Amino acid sequence: PEPGRCAHFVLRKRRFCRMIPAPGRRFCGEHGHEEEQNDRKRIPCPLDPKHTVYEDQLQKHLKKCNSREKPKPVYFVQDINAGLKDVAEIPEKQVPLSSLSIEELQNLIIKLKKASNGLELHLKEQILSHQALQEALNDPKNGESAFKHLKQQASILGNMEKLHLLGPGRCFVEFGAGRGKLSHWVDVALQNVESVQFLLVERATTRFKVDGKHKRRDSIFERLQVDIQHLCLNKVPTLEKKKLPVVGIGKHLCGAATDLALRCLVESYTTCCDGEDGEPAPKRSRAAQTEVAAHRSAGNESTTEDHKPVAGIVIALCCHHKCDWTHYVGREFFKSVGLGQVEFHYFQRMSSWATCGMREAASKASTSEDSEDQTDGTEEHEQTLSRTENGSDTLQGILSVEERKELGCLCKRLIDHGRIEYLQQQGYKAALQYYTESAVSLENVLLTAVPNPSLIPEPTI
Repeated sequence: PEPGRCAHFVLRKRRFCRMIPAPGRRFCGEHGHEEEQNDRKRIPCPLDPKHTVYEDQLQKHLKKCNSREKPKPVYFVQDINAGLKDVAEIPEKQVPLSSLSIEELQNLIIKLKKASNGLELHLKEQILSHQALQEALNDPKNGESAFKHLKQQASILGNMEKLHLLGPGRCFVEFGAGRGKLSHWVDVALQNVESVQFLLVERATTRFKVDGKHKRRDSIFERLQVDIQHLCLNKVPTLEKKKLPVVGIGKHLCGAATDLALRCLVESYTTCCDGEDGEPAPKRSRAAQTEVAAHRSAGNESTTEDHKPVAGIVIALCCHHKCDWTHYVGREFFKSVGLGQVEFHYFQRMSSWATCGMREAASKASTSEDSEDQTDGTEEHEQTLSRTENGSDTLQGILSVEERKELGCLCKRLIDHGRIEYLQQQGYKAALQYYTESAVSLENVLLTAVPNPSLIPEPTI
């Protein structure tokens, strides 16, 4: 062992432990049992069995163990955005798609095409850019991978500008923020604008964050380390105090996280009560909603709620194969076209066909780019698609790569249409568009929504 280091040899790593033992000891606390010293016994920590502790010091250790449960923040409300609460409707474990017979698979395809009949399947291209990123886009120091991310961020900002969402006196909530690059560029675009707040929602700890590097003093960045499923925006202290209109944004918001974010914005944000129990307040009656609409038409928007509403939503969609019926906001749409949780389960798996077939051809050429993308936490979603479903024996000989791709795109559009209908029922004007080329990202669909004054949300029972 190195001088002053633990004498325990770690077989798995083929080296000595690098911890520093106490003065006069040869082993660190974790491996102290190897040193002959009285009869003290080490036991696995009950909070995390990956490490051990002296039995006679267990209570002291539990008070300072890094694995102990930390106090919940004030904006944590258990399952407030989870959606499905009826245990009877929660789906059971489904049979894998690869286990279906040819006849069962063909019946699924028939149901898919029937449900998709009449839907807007050909999205318009709205590939825009923004002046805030022009310098970075023209910087030769940025490699091809960074250039792809910059093009996507520029188009997202361009779409936000077109919807008049880039303005003063707003709070931008970035869901699945990761390093916070999207918020960073929004901040750059608003460098001469006052009263701007940024909330970066990310459940995991993140390295190399960029939100702490902004130079403006009048814009505020705050990280909320919480799962979107449990986030009540009404209880975020800064938002509760300033009552700013919220703009929800996200770049490649993975699977069910999109549904959780939508529900967080258009349901819990406007109905979450301030009581101690954290239960949502009752929905307004139709008469009350009509009265609100009258206030809006009279130009008295400030009386509609104690706080201002959501000003808009701009989310780049991703990973439909990771959607979940429990959290999905379009369940009512699926039921209206004769589909349920079983079909949803298979369609979400089939959605991976939209990118799997294309990615196989380009995988070797893009290996270096993909590895760089993974450090940014966005494009790696494209690699986590179900390869077992793509290579299923059931598919061989009956579906070509192009047919799988077409069916996968159909599944994506069907799932997304449920989200669009959900937003429309909540009083929003929602749309889907291609915001970048497929060569830049295979997940290239952007969901946008702004309040529609002509629509009154239907009451939810």
